[in-house]
This record gives sequence, structure tokens and C-alpha cells, in this order.
Amino acid sequence: MASHNPHRVYISTTARSNQYLLAEFKPDAAFYQQFSSHEACYQQLAQQLFALLPQYDLRNVQLIANDKLPVVRFHQEAYTLQTEKQILFFYNPKYHEGQGIFSQPDYQARKIRVVFLATGEELRSQAAAFHSKVVQCLQAWQQQLPGTPALKLRDHQQLSYDLFAKTKGHKESYGYKLRGLYPRYKARHCALPDEHSELTYVTVTLPLTRQLKQQWLAAGAIDFSPLYQQLQQRFVEACAGKKLDRLAIVANGLTPVVRSSKWDQIEQNRELQKISFNPDCTESQLLTFWQADKLVESAHFIIVADKDDNTEFGYGRFMNQVEDALRSFARQLEIPAERQDLIVRFYQHISYILPAA
Repeated sequence: MASHNPHRVYISTTARSNQYLLAEFKPDAAFYQQFSSHEACYQQLAQQLFALLPQYDLRNVQLIANDKLPVVRFHQEAYTLQTEKQILFFYNPKYHEGQGIFSQPDYQARKIRVVFLATGEELRSQAAAFHSKVVQCLQAWQQQLPGTPALKLRDHQQLSYDLFAKTKGHKESYGYKLRGLYPRYKARHCALPDEHSELTYVTVTLPLTRQLKQQWLAAGAIDFSPLYQQLQQRFVEACAGKKLDRLAIVANGLTPVVRSSKWDQIEQNRELQKISFNPDCTESQLLTFWQADKLVESAHFIIVADKDDNTEFGYGRFMNQVEDALRSFARQLEIPAERQDLIVRFYQHISYILPAA
């Protein structure tokens, strides 16, 4: 993608933004003893929290007390889908508001989580203000919690778009600098603690179409490693020479969850593949997760930024390099840009601890 300004990435105006903040703490036995039951605990915590929301103009907030991981996606209709390990929130921030409690009968949560979903328009430009309102609300809620526990707070922002939007006729674009969250918030008078962890990365999900399978797998094959090896080789080659050397491929049927190694380590369960990266590390990293005897429907490709990618201008140069790599990857795979979407998701996370009140 040609641009006269290498520090801006020009993205289709059909791109969609979302933002949510996730606060959590681990209640101990002494905490639960302050309530007649864990069900009563969750109801009281939610009532106290929801009573604070109008004061801070927070319009879509969910309390999770079943130890499931929240996943947020854009959708024209608002609905929630639960699996064994996840809660998927589908919503349009322009229109959808709500409050809810997610718990299970006879189950005592190891963590209590609260999800604050951003609402309204221009989410990126209003992100710092939204963050500030959530922090103020949480600090007021903390005062009402037994023992006033510290809270871990994560701010998640996402910009998603079809890499082939222009080929499909969507010619209008907007130039993003994609500034890091810390300097962007500081410029908007939203103070963040010096002790924080920031992670920026890109994901692309590639459906393993019949064309890809026929290209690298023999009819009736039960060893699928040639397919995965070819995808891995081409992905690494596409990223080579572009200073993109923190990579992961997840093709084991699990949903990737990317985290900072400061907080989390690599692990998996029946639904989720947790991947940990250290953006301050200078060594390259390639993580691959696939099984030769398991053919999956799609493969996830992940590119993680390092601290040098966050220039004084932002991540625009990094994203131009990412787009160049992904277009090269798509050409090698002969993906039909006119008929197939290749959704690029640019993520920015920042995490820190809200100390005990």
C-alpha cells in the first residue's frame, strides 16, 4: 500500500473500532464470608456497581462470576453467546446498551470480572475519556467491596478491516498514526501509572479453503503437516526483512489469546490457546501450534510489535510493514481478493493494577 507518509497507515473507512475495559480480582474465603451465599454476593456486587453507572455515563457493563473469558465482537444485533470457557459479546457500540450478571448455580467464582463496553461513536478519539470514567467508577466501587481489594485493569482496543476492501470497491480511506496508548492517553490528560504493561499486535484468520487443501494435501491424506508447513513457511517468508520477528501460528482448533509474558504464560484449555510475548525482548520468536493428525477449519496468524515499533509518531510504520507482509502472504496463497475477505485486527492493550483503596 503506497503512502506518501510512512508513519500513517491508510485504512478503509469501512473499518470498525471497539474498546472495552476488563477489571478483575480474586475473592478469597474471607471475602465470601461477608455474604450469606456466593449468589447473594454477586447480586449485591452488581447492584452496587450498577447504581454507580449513571454518574459516570457508563451504558454497557457486565459482571462475570463464572470464570469465563469475555470476547467482544462487532455485530449489528446485540446478543451474548456462552461456551464452556468463553462469553462472546456481540454488539454495535453506536446503539447497544445493557447490564447483566453472568454466574452459574452452585458455582463459586475464582475471579470476579467486570466488562465495560464502550458505547457511542468515534470510539478511538473518546478512548481516553472512557478509560477515565471507568477508573473513577471502579475506585468508587472499590470503596464498597469488603477489604477494598486491588483490581487488575486491562484496556483493550481493536481496529478491524478487510485487507482487500479497496479491491472490492471501497476506495475511501483514512490515515491513522496509531499512537501508543500511554502517550495518547497522556496527551488527553488521562493519567496512567508508570508501572504498566503494553502490548500491540495484529491477527489474521485464514479459512483453510478447499483450494488450499487441494494444493498441498493428497486425496484422502491423514497427515496434514504438509499444509501447515507450507503455510508456516510462506508466512515467515512474507514477514522476513520487514522487522516482523515476533510471530505465532495457531492452527489447532483453539482460539488464540495474546497476552504479555509479564502477566501470563503459554497454556491452553479445550477452547483457548494462550500465547505470551515479551515486547521488550530483543530476540525473535516464532510460536506454532498445530497437529499433523488434526485438520482444522481455519488458521490464525499473529504478528506482535516490539517496543521499537512504537515510534514517536505511533505504530503507523509497523502497520504498513504488516500490510506489506500480509499482501505478500496472500499473493503466495493465491487468495482471490475480489471474493474473499481477509480480516485484519489491530489490537492495543494496556494493563496495570488499581491498588487497594
